[in-house]
Amino acid sequence: DETVTLSNGVVMPRVGLGTFKASGAQVIQAVQWAVEAGYKHIDTASIYKNEAEIAQALKAAGGREKVFITTKVSPYEHGYDKAMKAMEESLIRLETDCVDCILIHWPGVVRTPADSEKNRLMRAETWEALEELYKTGKTRAIGVSNYSIAHLEELLSHCTVPPMVNQVEIHPRLSQATLRQRCLELNIALVAYSPLGKGDLTIHSTITRLAKKHQRTSAQILLRWGLQNGVSVIPKSTSKEHIFSNHQLDDFDLDSDDMAALSQLDDGHHYCWNAEEIL
Repeated sequence: DETVTLSNGVVMPRVGLGTFKASGAQVIQAVQWAVEAGYKHIDTASIYKNEAEIAQALKAAGGREKVFITTKVSPYEHGYDKAMKAMEESLIRLETDCVDCILIHWPGVVRTPADSEKNRLMRAETWEALEELYKTGKTRAIGVSNYSIAHLEELLSHCTVPPMVNQVEIHPRLSQATLRQRCLELNIALVAYSPLGKGDLTIHSTITRLAKKHQRTSAQILLRWGLQNGVSVIPKSTSKEHIFSNHQLDDFDLDSDDMAALSQLDDGHHYCWNAEEIL
């Protein structure tokens, strides 16, 4: 399926373009290519400092009305007032009255020890801000990123509106099977960032063997693995060739042997960040 229906009925496209570390003319061009390739989901964040360029690219491509935009409250913006102000500013930069999804980017507060109670208190305030933005029609969905099961359970214990999305690092070396199962039970859609690892996964012998078998790119094998595990994927690229090929995932399937071979790669490796230690 090309889309997933979130717990509140909002439909989210399952393949999106990640834009971390893409800025200026580079991100404008990438987003225009993505729209041309058929992407209907663009992932950004206030901390990426590229929201204005994404708006410019979507306007030029005539794609805003067709594209699902996700943005995020940064670890610098925790707390009710800060989060409200930050997201009002994001909406201005994105040139929209309503974004499709807002996430809490990280469960911790910047420059705060992992074991500090401040993390728990501040992210609870930030969630209240997201609930307000949701109730007032500034966003169609709200969620979190980098949340462990413990973080999700804690949020569910006090929230009024439950999170609809959890965006975390997922790829065959970090399959997050327990988290995937819990999110399925809680009706929280999972989105995989860094679904290609950091490049070395694309040259792993298991991946290259499957790419040859299916006459696909290594990236397509990795992304298809995510989709078949019920996860949405947001591969980042600024290459026209990769942006197009990363979106061509619906005309082949990995069989049970392929999926079993890929599951053997899971060694719990984080290429990015691990928020499990944050209180």
